[in-house]
Amino acid sequence: MDSETANRLDDRASTSSARTDSVRPEPVEGRSPRLSSPDVLRTSNAAALSLRLAPGRFSRDVELGGINVLLDYERGCHANCAYCGLARERPGAYDDKSFIRVDWPTYRTDRIVEQMGKHETRMGRFCISQVVHQRTHEDTLEVIRRYHEKTRTPISVLCAPPVLNRRRLEEYKEAGVDMIGVGLDAVTERTFERRRGKAVAGGLQWKKYWEVIDLSREIFGPWKVNCHVVVGLGDSDREYLEFVDRVTRREILAYLFCFYPEPDSAMADARRPSLFRWRRIQLLKHLLEQGRIVLDDVRYNARGAVASARIAREAVDRTIAEGIAFMTNGCPQEQTGLVSCTRPFGSYRPSEPFRDYPFVPTPDDQRDIRRQLRLSRWVESD
Repeated sequence: MDSETANRLDDRASTSSARTDSVRPEPVEGRSPRLSSPDVLRTSNAAALSLRLAPGRFSRDVELGGINVLLDYERGCHANCAYCGLARERPGAYDDKSFIRVDWPTYRTDRIVEQMGKHETRMGRFCISQVVHQRTHEDTLEVIRRYHEKTRTPISVLCAPPVLNRRRLEEYKEAGVDMIGVGLDAVTERTFERRRGKAVAGGLQWKKYWEVIDLSREIFGPWKVNCHVVVGLGDSDREYLEFVDRVTRREILAYLFCFYPEPDSAMADARRPSLFRWRRIQLLKHLLEQGRIVLDDVRYNARGAVASARIAREAVDRTIAEGIAFMTNGCPQEQTGLVSCTRPFGSYRPSEPFRDYPFVPTPDDQRDIRRQLRLSRWVESD
């Protein structure tokens, strides 16, 4: 078995042997003519399992409460982000492309909505992910309409700013969308242009993304807008933490994700952030958001990497014990306020240490986190 095949099998090993190789128990028949959104949607393997559209279970009995779906078109997404599995210039047919390193099988929209209604009591959120396509806005509204016929679980939209404006965002609000997410991914214009803009013929504009973030904050209100950011695309620790501080002050949520290269993408050979760097950023982000530290408590080296930080020992111990800082960043369940969209195994293989925990870390997990943080090397406690 070659190494790439082994890696792909490992990426799919988060479920038991009851899983089918291709999660299409109810495939779209024939695909001639090919159906597309709003009549079909792609959904992650994790969501398919949670909706009982596919057999199997996760290795640690994770129960996904946030269901992610992706609008689906024959020609796919028109953007060309250097790290994305759905990039326009990534080799292969669009139907066969992975996204966040896992397959996203296609199901009929009405079938997904029916299962959401059937399992509503354990579902915390329904998230529609848009792609850059001319039909995205109208099809999103149609999916929302069908969804509301069966269930009232809160809806988030992870939007595609190039196709949006004020009126379209207002239409989402009027249609009952609860939260808006913006996949900014980079926290500086420099890195955005390098990974998503002119440098890769991506066609995306930093200014447009911030226009949509600003409009969304105005229309949806405080703590109802989130920015997705990927650690490892080229921004420094200092830049990530300054970004977190800036959006938190505006009552906008920062959702951080750990870069994990997609095979055959332009960044396929790029290195992931070390687990030490990632844990350190997770801890400092959470403490900033909670007001337990300020930016001046953190010092950096010449490259902008964290060198040291002044943090009260009690704050560190409490944060590790609570575990929330090290869980997946995602939209919350209304009743509990806990993360609903946990995306298990989205940035690591099941055989590797958790990068984002899709559940509250156990005492054993907490001991692993403390070891991975190597606190004595950089934390200056009071």
